[in-house]
Amino acid sequence: METSVTRRADPDRFEITADGPVAGFAQFFDHGEHRVFFHTAIREEHAGHGLATAVIGAALAATRDEGKRIVAICPLVKRYVEEHADEWSASVDLPTPEMLQRVPRRR
Repeated sequence: METSVTRRADPDRFEITADGPVAGFAQFFDHGEHRVFFHTAIREEHAGHGLATAVIGAALAATRDEGKRIVAICPLVKRYVEEHADEWSASVDLPTPEMLQRVPRRR
């Protein structure tokens, strides 16, 4: 399976494609020096192929490369940074109340 991760805007997110079509995304918003990851989703037909791990890893690397700090609100992103603490713990901060207020409510 050929995959590619691309940053998109409106909404701000990193998308992963799998053999062409978009298979999932990690959604975020920037808050000052922080990038707040609040939702990750992979299409059902692509589940179980490691695509969430791939899109999160690429999104976090791009965030660090841009000089931003990471805030993990999304449970998948939280688990990723915990499982890869050696690489990411120095780049991750806890959310502030203001950040939590900005998280869009899903319907």
